[in-house]
Amino acid sequence: MDSIIWRDQSLILKDGVKLQSRIWMPSKGGPWPALLMRQPYGREIASTITYNHPIWWASHGYLVVVQDVRGQGDSDGIFTGFKQEASDTTETHQWVRSLPECNGLLGTYGFSYQGLTQLIAEPNTPPPQCLAPAMTGLDENSHWSCDGGAFWWHIGLSWGLQLAALQARRNGCVETWERIRLSLESGSYLREGPSLLEEHDPKGMVHEWLLRSNKDKQEWEIHKPLSQWLCQPMFLIGGWWDPHLRGVLDLYQKSIAAGGSPEIHIGPASHLHWWEEAQNDLLNFFNQHLQSVRPLKESCKKQKLWNITRKNWQLSTRASHPFSEWGLITSNVGASLNCSEGVLKPNVPGSGYINIVHDPWRPVPAIGGHLSTKPGNADRRKIDIRSDVAIFTSPKLEESLHLEGIPKLNLIAESDKYGFDLCVALSIVKHDINQVIQISTGTLRILGDQARKPYQRQITFQAILVDLEKGERLRLSIAGSSWPAIGVNPGKKDQPCGAPGPHCNVITIGLKLNNSNFQVLPLLS
Repeated sequence: MDSIIWRDQSLILKDGVKLQSRIWMPSKGGPWPALLMRQPYGREIASTITYNHPIWWASHGYLVVVQDVRGQGDSDGIFTGFKQEASDTTETHQWVRSLPECNGLLGTYGFSYQGLTQLIAEPNTPPPQCLAPAMTGLDENSHWSCDGGAFWWHIGLSWGLQLAALQARRNGCVETWERIRLSLESGSYLREGPSLLEEHDPKGMVHEWLLRSNKDKQEWEIHKPLSQWLCQPMFLIGGWWDPHLRGVLDLYQKSIAAGGSPEIHIGPASHLHWWEEAQNDLLNFFNQHLQSVRPLKESCKKQKLWNITRKNWQLSTRASHPFSEWGLITSNVGASLNCSEGVLKPNVPGSGYINIVHDPWRPVPAIGGHLSTKPGNADRRKIDIRSDVAIFTSPKLEESLHLEGIPKLNLIAESDKYGFDLCVALSIVKHDINQVIQISTGTLRILGDQARKPYQRQITFQAILVDLEKGERLRLSIAGSSWPAIGVNPGKKDQPCGAPGPHCNVITIGLKLNNSNFQVLPLLS
């Protein structure tokens, strides 16, 4: 577009490292408010897989700055991940505001890694006028790498290898880049991914997370935004099938606790595939906080949520207290096969005892959800008929049922080995029972001696917003694996979880259902 011009410009940090940025702006007028994205994938890409190109943002009256973070793209230095970003964020904000084309107002945007770079800075750093972190989080464990202690096998390995490939390209290692790319294209990364990371990026964040996840006792970094920043106008974007949704919900609560008034939109999205209206909603947010000519009043707490089953937007949450509990009931000794053998019943204590067997040669596969290779809703009827999957199905609903929040399952579980996984799914059984639509999944990984003891376990699912119709049924499914969303638990001490192999044990998992319960806790306070 002739109306938009651009240039590359560098920032020399206090330690002498040069950070390279690309800047887009209208060809006439100015100065303008700035939109800043700091990312590790190459400034020319500008996250256009999810965001409109910087030219679009510039055409609406913004100075758009996309920066290669330290050690990535054309920026100098060594890339060390999240721990490098606080000081670099502080200096970058000061630099952007000093640009002659900037009017001093600054907004930040970006998702995933680019979301976290918006949130951390050195103490006493002036906050941006507004922030729009999407699909990100602060806890390197539950928001970035693990679900219930189980490493995100498919997602974690593929992202770690992408970062390793970027470093290989940067260092001129063409053979390494091609080897990693071939591994991702062929699917062999699911087996050789850990060794590739060990060889080509042993000090990388993802490799460190993988190693840490296999330890019984773990210490994880939780990043802390400045409280003043959490009070600023904030636009949060989450997806029902994005693995970082828990991080977005956590950010919302932290902003509220700090006195902020965040806006949150959770839509029909996975990490890389969003809904079309997100761009205009984000533009409206920036226009409100960066281009208003009058002082803005405090905005209301806007909560825009996509109803997964009704397929429409809901402007505010209706959840204000926990829903009724559902008990898991069976009279059989063995895995439940159909809705008449395992029952999910409201306001009744659970009862019974069953065993399920995890066979590492034929692990129960992952389907849909927020961690699998094909995220989203999925029909899991063919999985639920496996005899190594325990299913608990409610009676036909006598009236419609609204479920909005974070599902949790509590039960007592033990195994005959030194480790096991509980992989659970929540589904809607349609009227004709020929469709079982999975709407949420969750995982819990148990390692070491505690696996052999009948302890109370709690499994947290991905958040949901659904409505069940009269005559439909609610179903819980429980299995011992979810491959390759998570690696296979070998059931051994000092053996890492990962791809199925000869070192993996067959594991028998005992589920004591007395006083077991399923409930859905509020999504937003």
